[in-house]
Amino acid sequence: MSNSLPEGFQIDLSIEAVGWADESGLEKVVTRAVAAAFEATDLEVRNGSEVSLLFTDDDAIRNLNREWREKDRPTNVLSFPGSDPQDDVYGPLLGDIVFAFETIMREAEELGIEFDDHLSHLTIHGLLHLFDYDHQENDEAELMESLEKTILATIGIDDPYADRPLVAEGR
Repeated sequence: MSNSLPEGFQIDLSIEAVGWADESGLEKVVTRAVAAAFEATDLEVRNGSEVSLLFTDDDAIRNLNREWREKDRPTNVLSFPGSDPQDDVYGPLLGDIVFAFETIMREAEELGIEFDDHLSHLTIHGLLHLFDYDHQENDEAELMESLEKTILATIGIDDPYADRPLVAEGR
């Protein structure tokens, strides 16, 4: 795995809550995950495209989830797509991905997996949402999960969906 991003691709990190690793530690984890997604798929972006990653807490993400999805609870990750693609090429502003520390930490502990592995999975999951992948229906969920598993395998992370039934969010 080369950790190579598309030409001129930028990852903008903002940390707004306690508990997260320092910026260089987070940058290493998310860059590896984002690079793996681009290397293992046919996702296309314009040169110089950018994604913004916000590392926050359960309170902040709960507010966003309530405002944008009408779900009054925290969640692990939210994605907010940026500019519309032209001819299936995305960018220059891919959008924002927001992560909630407490939820991700709790899930990693419950699943018995490393925090960084779970964060890598959620980074890939959030990124795929920016490319219009979804999991509202079973067929969409199967496709998205399959891509996630393929990408994660390239960086040595086990199938996060093993031992869990497929559940589309729209159900």
